[in-house]
Amino acid sequence: MTLLSIEGLGISFGGLKAVNDVSFTVKPGEIVSVIGPNGAGKTTLFNMISGVYRPGMGKVVLNGEDVTAMSPHLLARRGMCRTFQNLQVFQSMTVLENTIAGYHLQESGHVLSDLLNLPASRRRAKAAEAGARELLKRVGLERAAEREAGSLSYGSLKRLEIARAMALKPKVLLLDEPAAGCNAVETEEIDHLIAEIAASGVAILLVEHDMKMVMRISNHIVVLDHGEKIAEGDPASVSRNPAVIAAYLGAENAAG
Repeated sequence: MTLLSIEGLGISFGGLKAVNDVSFTVKPGEIVSVIGPNGAGKTTLFNMISGVYRPGMGKVVLNGEDVTAMSPHLLARRGMCRTFQNLQVFQSMTVLENTIAGYHLQESGHVLSDLLNLPASRRRAKAAEAGARELLKRVGLERAAEREAGSLSYGSLKRLEIARAMALKPKVLLLDEPAAGCNAVETEEIDHLIAEIAASGVAILLVEHDMKMVMRISNHIVVLDHGEKIAEGDPASVSRNPAVIAAYLGAENAAG
């Protein structure tokens, strides 16, 4: 069963093709990584899939529905959530409050009920807090729940972002360089967390520069170079692909 289908996606900026005719699929519980040298078009591709950019060609199909260029908040309601390369955390809020914020999009209550602090509103708030604490336990941050987010290490902030995205109960989770800036221990923690999330049935689409991590946890890898898909397959076959080696090392070094 295919959960996310990318079909011939492409976009141009000022006549320059940043991404051209890229296609692949992601299944439930699968970790698909998009890799490539700097400037290959990875983040641009993510921006099209997640509704930040409107594609110039192709389409994005989520669970059988064409969601091309749908706004991020509507995609989130349909089960596609994303983290960003640059942290999007409320630094002055507590870790718990940051995680609870992820539940607001799922709430169906009325503003008046919240303003009057009616029983239904209190029940929703209590459920959101309980869910947030459970997510923080899942990502290993339960002891930091009452701390200001800005006091956490970089790796912990990355895990906090993932917890907040998981509050939206995604079917597909897009992770844009979740291990960027992390040390070896933090990277391993995020590695295990991603694998655990995928094992629960969530489809993971990952952009990451740490090739050891990518090769360790990916089921399938898509390789971009200058906006074009040059290879895809399992980690072993991709790592041996001459086109991939040339893209990373340069043709002369690869030949050598």
